[in-house]
Amino acid sequence: MAGIRSIGRFFMFIVGGLVAIIVGSFMIRGTMHMWDNPEPEDDKKK
Repeated sequence: MAGIRSIGRFFMFIVGGLVAIIVGSFMIRGTMHMWDNPEPEDDKKK
């Protein structure tokens, strides 16, 4: 029983890490788009 529980905990740790990496990459991509979008608009105004 202890072996199954430790394997399940390790599997959940791996799944949680992958989800965190995927969510973090989407958040970084979103903030980079937020930073990139205002710059061409400022160039057009000038």
